[in-house]
Amino acid sequence: MRNGMHTDMERCVRAVQSKDARFDGWFFTAVLTTRIYCRPSCPVVPPKPENMTFYPSAAACQQAGFRACKRCRPDTSPGSPEWNQRADLVARAMRLIGDGVVDREGVPGLAGRLGYSIRQVERQLLAELGAGPLALARAQRAQTARLLIETTTLPMAEIAFAAGFSSIRTFNDTVREVFALAPSELRDRVPKKRPPATPGVLSLRLPFRAPLNPDNLFGHLAATAVPGVEEWRDGAYRRTLRLPYGHGIVGLTPHVDHIACRLTLSDLRDLPVAISRCRRMLDLDADPVAVDDQLRTDPVLAPLVAKAPGRRVPRTVDEAEFAVRAVLGQQVSTAAARTHAARLVTAHGEPVEDPEGGLTHLFPSPQALAALDPSSLAMPSTRRTTFTTLVRQLADGSLHLGVESDWAEARARLLALPGFGPWTVDVIGMRALGDPDAFLPTDLGIRRAAQELGLPSTPAALTARAAAWRPWRAYAVQYLWATDSHPINFLPV
Repeated sequence: MRNGMHTDMERCVRAVQSKDARFDGWFFTAVLTTRIYCRPSCPVVPPKPENMTFYPSAAACQQAGFRACKRCRPDTSPGSPEWNQRADLVARAMRLIGDGVVDREGVPGLAGRLGYSIRQVERQLLAELGAGPLALARAQRAQTARLLIETTTLPMAEIAFAAGFSSIRTFNDTVREVFALAPSELRDRVPKKRPPATPGVLSLRLPFRAPLNPDNLFGHLAATAVPGVEEWRDGAYRRTLRLPYGHGIVGLTPHVDHIACRLTLSDLRDLPVAISRCRRMLDLDADPVAVDDQLRTDPVLAPLVAKAPGRRVPRTVDEAEFAVRAVLGQQVSTAAARTHAARLVTAHGEPVEDPEGGLTHLFPSPQALAALDPSSLAMPSTRRTTFTTLVRQLADGSLHLGVESDWAEARARLLALPGFGPWTVDVIGMRALGDPDAFLPTDLGIRRAAQELGLPSTPAALTARAAAWRPWRAYAVQYLWATDSHPINFLPV
C-alpha cells in the first residue's frame, strides 16, 4: 500500500524521473519555479529535484497556489486506489465527495452520512490529503467544468450550472485559477477537426491504470444484464442510471488505453456522479500492479495472472439494486436470475426513453419493490421472505448500502436478515460495497476451480489457504472464476 507516498521524497523523484504512469493519481508533483503541478508521467523534461514538492491530491496543489499542467493534464489522471481499497473515515469521505454529496448536501451532509462531526471530518481529510472537503469538491467541479468545456458546445452559463458552481463569476475565477486559462481559452485549444458531437450525448474518455483485462469485466456485466436495464450492443455495455437529479443512459466501450464513455443525461448536474459511478462499476481506479504482484506470489495463481493480468472486479452503479439482484440469484442459474429481474423491471421499473432503443426502464427503487404484492413473486416462500425483508429495510432506511458504508457493519446487518448466508453477503461485499478482500469460498464456481487447480475445496480449508492472497481476495475470485468456460469470463462477440 502506498498510503502517504507523497512524503517519500526519494521514491517520488524516481517515479517522476522515470515518467512512471503507474503512480498517476497516487501523488502530484508541484514545481516551485513554474508554479504548476503535474502527474508523475508528465512528458516534459523533469525539473530538478530541489524544485519539486509533492502533494497527495490535486486539491492540495490548487490550495497551495499551483496551476494544472497544460501538457499532462493531471486532473484527468485515474483516481487514487486508496479510496476503493480502504474502509476508514477518509476513504469513505472521498467516495462520498466523488459521488457529489458535498455539492448536494454541503459539508454537514457529508459529516452526517459518515456519523462524525464536521470538525473531525475536516481534520482527518486535511491531515491526509492536504485539503478539506470544500477544496476537494471544488477540484472536482473544476474537472467537470473542463470536461464539459472541451467535449460539448454548451454555453458557458449552462456548464457553470451543470458543474455545480454557484455563479458564473465563481466558475470563471476557478477555471482561471486551476488551469491558468479562461473557459473560452480552454475551448479554443480543442482541435477543430474533432468529430461532430451527437446532440445530447457526452463523449468522454475514462482513464485507468494498465494493464486492464476487459474479458471478465465486461463479460460478467453482459452475461448478467437485465433486459430493459442493460444490454451489450456494438461492442459496448449499455445501461440506465438512476441519479440524484434525474436519470441517464451510458455506453461503455473498452479500448487499449481508455474506456470510451457515451452519456445521455436528463440533468447535466448529474455528470460527475455518473462518471464516478461508472468508474466504480468498472473498478478503474484499482492498482493492478499491486494486486497482481501479490497474487502471483502463490504458485497456483501465478500462471493465471501471467496468462491474463489486470483483471478487475465487476461492480455496480447502485448498491441497493445489486443487493436485490443478489437475492434473486440465490440458488438459481444466471439465466433464471435475469428472468426474475426482468419481470420486476417490466412491472415496477420507471420507463425511460433511449434514443438508441433497447433500454426501456430504470431498475425499480426499493420503495417501489416494497409496495408490491409478495404473492406475485414467482419464488419459494423462504426466498420471498428474504426479498420482502430486504426491500422493506432498504426502503425505510433501516438498512443503507452506499459508497460510504462501513463494510464490517454492513455485513453484520445483512447477516441478521432472514435468508442471508455467507455467499449472499460476500458477493454484495465484493460487487456492491467494493471490498477488495471479499471472498466466496462457498461459491460453486470457486470450489470447482479450486478442485481443478489442486487447492483445498472445502470452504474452511480454502479460506485458510486464501489468507496469503489478502488484501486482494476479491481479485483472486476473478482469476479463479476465469478457469471456467462460463460466459461471464469472455468479452461478448
